Amino acid sequence: MKLLTHNVLTSKCIRGVTVGYPLLIKATNVKVSEVEFKPDFVAKVLPKIEWDVLANAAESLGHWQNLPKELPNNYENDTDFLKKIHRVLLEVEVIQGELICPESGRKFPITNGIANMLLNEDEV
Repeated sequence: MKLLTHNVLTSKCIRGVTVGYPLLIKATNVKVSEVEFKPDFVAKVLPKIEWDVLANAAESLGHWQNLPKELPNNYENDTDFLKKIHRVLLEVEVIQGELICPESGRKFPITNGIANMLLNEDEV
């Protein structure tokens, strides 16, 4: 599961959960794989990212790389910055671990890089 994906996942669909965001990450296996750098894609997706959620997730995995705590102005023209954030969003991948709902404590396993967000009938 890439951190780009993590940034949009929520457990709000669980009965009784009102926000369910951001999900906490406990990783037992994290892999970094090279992905083709596309600066235009990264620049266009950044305004949709919850920056503090991304920062906390990447930091908890040990992959924040001294990036700023806030999205910088004029980032779309900073190739070095875009490469660093590309790495965090698209190259860092949780292979094994779990996501945890911040409200209910419900755990969602991550296996082979895929988060299983399926709910039991009694949770819906």
